[in-house]
Amino acid sequence: MIFLEGKVNHYRENTYAQNLILKALSQGITDVDELKKIAGLKTAAEVFRTLDKMQIRKGYHEALSKAGMDLDYIVDGLKKLIDTSDSDKIKLGSLQTVLKSVGLDKYEKQEDAGKNWEELIIELSEKNEGKVTDMIDAKEYEVKTPLLPESAKKRQEDEKRIAKELYEG
Repeated sequence: MIFLEGKVNHYRENTYAQNLILKALSQGITDVDELKKIAGLKTAAEVFRTLDKMQIRKGYHEALSKAGMDLDYIVDGLKKLIDTSDSDKIKLGSLQTVLKSVGLDKYEKQEDAGKNWEELIIELSEKNEGKVTDMIDAKEYEVKTPLLPESAKKRQEDEKRIAKELYEG
């Protein structure tokens, strides 16, 4: 096992920051300090590292293209495996790859998905013949919305402003 002491951020995938920097560059913003602010990066080195990752990814896509391996080639290859393979394992693996590529790879069962705590109490009450809801006095139930701190409001406004500048030009 390899432990990367203090360098975890160097190797993490930061596609969100890459997309923000790409959008900023397309708008003509080239100042490193501005790119740092826009992408939410702490240092200029992180900006340059992100640009390097983008360049490597671009080079990789060019190499795949030169080798004739574009998206059509990959999809056609997966389709051939699904249609012609004698092995169910290979067919299943190919189908899983396709599902994963479109984000449909995880179907985790959540028994209480879509139920809030109130629905669960009602359900328990019905099972226990009203004993659960007898303990709750509905007349005293009041929702108190917490106040949003000024720093959080300012941060949200700044994020909206930056997004508007990036995407509305």
